[in-house]
Amino acid sequence: MPVKQIHLAAHFPGVNNTTVWSDPRSASQIDFGSFVHLAETAERGKFDFFFLAEGLRLREMKGRIHDLDVAGRPESLTVLSALAAVTTRLGLAATVNSTFNEPYEVARRLATVDHLSGGRAAWNVVTSWDAFTGENFRRGGYLAEADRYARATEFLHTARELWDSWAEGDLVADPAAGEFARPGAGAFAHRGPQFDIAGRFNVPRPPQGHPVIIQAGDSYEGREFAAADADVIFSRHGTLEDGRAFYKDVKSRLPRYGRRPDDLKIMPAVTYVLGDTEEDAAERAAEIRRAQVSPQNAIAFLEGYWGRDLSAYDPDGPLPDIDPDLGEGVSKGRAQFRGDRAETVRRWRELAAERGLSIRELVIEATARQTFVGTARTVADRIDEFVQTDAADGFVFVPHLTPGGLDDLVEHVVPLLQEKGVFRADYTGPTLRDHLGLRVPGVHSTRSGREAS
Repeated sequence: MPVKQIHLAAHFPGVNNTTVWSDPRSASQIDFGSFVHLAETAERGKFDFFFLAEGLRLREMKGRIHDLDVAGRPESLTVLSALAAVTTRLGLAATVNSTFNEPYEVARRLATVDHLSGGRAAWNVVTSWDAFTGENFRRGGYLAEADRYARATEFLHTARELWDSWAEGDLVADPAAGEFARPGAGAFAHRGPQFDIAGRFNVPRPPQGHPVIIQAGDSYEGREFAAADADVIFSRHGTLEDGRAFYKDVKSRLPRYGRRPDDLKIMPAVTYVLGDTEEDAAERAAEIRRAQVSPQNAIAFLEGYWGRDLSAYDPDGPLPDIDPDLGEGVSKGRAQFRGDRAETVRRWRELAAERGLSIRELVIEATARQTFVGTARTVADRIDEFVQTDAADGFVFVPHLTPGGLDDLVEHVVPLLQEKGVFRADYTGPTLRDHLGLRVPGVHSTRSGREAS
């Protein structure tokens, strides 16, 4: 049986980040040079793509900007357009919100980046759930989860109709004939419950046909959305067993939409810590986790679930003995504080009692993501095990340092994966679809457009 090839991506931290700001090697998260360093490192490592998260509003805690957010973070597609000029093969993935944008403008911007980069653009389709973020927009308000996914689905389908409104050969640019496009090129008409638009799309069909579509989420709606429409899904699973269960579930949904298992790549977000020995790596990992969860951030995290001011509590002491306030709460714009907070608090009390954890120790435990810790050889072997046993198709690495957080991975781990024959020695094609082994989509819409049912 042939071995599976591993897919790797790089995430630039900054939104919902776990960056260690206190490390002397930590640099700016808004300076363009930082973006260039991480992107060039990823391309040197032959990664599939470079991924930017996005936040439409700075998060707040008790009315103040949360200290792990990035003030001044530039807009993602603008950054990626600039990175297209300093990279040649690396995919460029932007998070763009489908709740507070419109299909025409997003499709146009993404098609532009795909053209500028020679076919390397990707779109991470996300939704917004809170009125707090909505205050920044004319519509304001928020949508129920089912409505958010309904809008996101039609948003994506509409964008695809716009990209498909140009067929191959529609761009003529014939000075003698005095025309630049064939008659009807770019014409579209979409009639649906979310969007009712018609006109002419002014950007020719992207080099990839459609930019690569990425989706994040673990809910039923998120899994169905990914199975129907995404090319890549990333999630968060802490064990090999959880990863295999998620992989099997999502891949099993694909046939209902006429898709093959290889049409969707599953790439969980992960971190890594290397050491000269296993013990050295474990010690470094523990130090990093304590730096990521400072005493003040441990209290702030707990306040999000308790819905109360807990500043009087000792972060190295036991959990608060008071019940949570399940009202509006003290945190705004942080998605992890949604859901059944009472149930979360109950589980945490049990865990803290069972293992004798302090507030800070509990938060370190609760916020941990799947991390590869060990020597370079151990980490390479573990990455390969996840992929070969169908717990993932690859990983999105989230470094704890900006901008040099992937340097050690590329220098020490990637060569071992290449030595194993499970990761490319060089790029074999120019586009992101080439890197991911994805088909170029055909043109589905008619010249006169397509009405949504």
